[in-house]
Amino acid sequence: MMIDPTVTASFDVDPQRGFSPLCPRELPVPEGEQIVSELNAQAAFGAVRLVSKDCHPAEAPWVAATPEETLQPVSGNFPGLDVKWPPHCVVGTEGNRLLPGLPAETDYDLVIEKGVDPLKHPYGACYHDLQETESTGAIEWLQEHNITTLIVGGLATDYCVKTSVLQLLRAGFTVIVNLAACRGISPDTTREAIAAMRQQGAVLIDSSRELSRTK
Repeated sequence: MMIDPTVTASFDVDPQRGFSPLCPRELPVPEGEQIVSELNAQAAFGAVRLVSKDCHPAEAPWVAATPEETLQPVSGNFPGLDVKWPPHCVVGTEGNRLLPGLPAETDYDLVIEKGVDPLKHPYGACYHDLQETESTGAIEWLQEHNITTLIVGGLATDYCVKTSVLQLLRAGFTVIVNLAACRGISPDTTREAIAAMRQQGAVLIDSSRELSRTK
């Protein structure tokens, strides 16, 4: 697949230690730490590189007190929340840091922090809320930089990657999902996410080796 790097961005979605076996008590995605080399490889095809991060508070209504509460609905009047998750990627902890081998945050062209509000638990990198009314600024920033194509990888395929990809597609971007740079939480939901992204127009590739630069 030919890529024009002048209008392409590489987007690392939530490649954090809290989503990897490096932090087994958080929300470890199987093999989540193994996506680094592909994220770095796909970055060679873009003019800019973005990263999103969950930056959660330590306490929130969506935090599951026990493993059994995980994925159970959040009770009460919290329209910005859907289900409960184990505490993960809390600001100031090891889980909030990027995976080893990725650039320092200061070396990215844009860092998007999401999930800061305890009453909101977004998945996609483009909006702070599930209703997709409060922009993180990612879409606007990409438009201002004349980006038309994104190469996306990150964690997890079936949640934050899928939602981010669908948001970017709705915003009018061409989106390439690098499956080698992604890992999912479960095989079933990962297959469903891949099908949903493909159905909405995403281009899926097995690895960055399928990409070539036009110039």
